[in-house]
Amino acid sequence: MTSVTEVKTADASTPGSTEPAPTQPSEIKKVFDIEEIQKLLPHRYPFALVDRIIDFIPAKSAVGIKNVSINEPHFQGHFPGRPIMPGVLIVEAMAQVGGVVMTQVPSMEGGLFLFAGIDKVRFRRQVIPGVFDPNRTFCRYKINNPVYQRKWVTVG
Repeated sequence: MTSVTEVKTADASTPGSTEPAPTQPSEIKKVFDIEEIQKLLPHRYPFALVDRIIDFIPAKSAVGIKNVSINEPHFQGHFPGRPIMPGVLIVEAMAQVGGVVMTQVPSMEGGLFLFAGIDKVRFRRQVIPGVFDPNRTFCRYKINNPVYQRKWVTVG
C-alpha cells in the first residue's frame, strides 16, 4: 500500500498557462516486508523479531507484525509444555519497530539506534505461538519526541 500525493503547478515556461506542469507523485512507503526490514536493521535470526511493518507514518509511527511460531528457540525452555514468549523479547520487538521508524527519519539516516530503557511496562496477556489475528496482533510505535517514545503491543 502506498499513499500518493500529487502537486499541481502552473507551467512556468508558458506565462498564463492553465495547463499543469508534469509532476512526479511522491510516494510514502506504508508497508515494509522482511527483506526491507533487514536492510534497515542489523538484527538477524534469532533476534530479528519484526516480520512486517503494515502501517508506517514517517517520523511518527508504525505498526509491526511478529508471527510467533512454536519453532522459535526460546520456546524450548520457556516453558516446556506451555510455551510463552518471554517479556524481554516482546519489549525487544517493540524496540525493533521503533528502530525501523527511526531509520526513516532523514536527519538520523545511517544511525545505530540502541534500546536504553523502559518505564511503566505491563504484560496483560501472554504471547503464545500460533495466535495471529491481523486485526489485533501488532506492535504499535509512536514517536512523541526522538528521545521518548510510546509503544503498545496487542495480542490476538
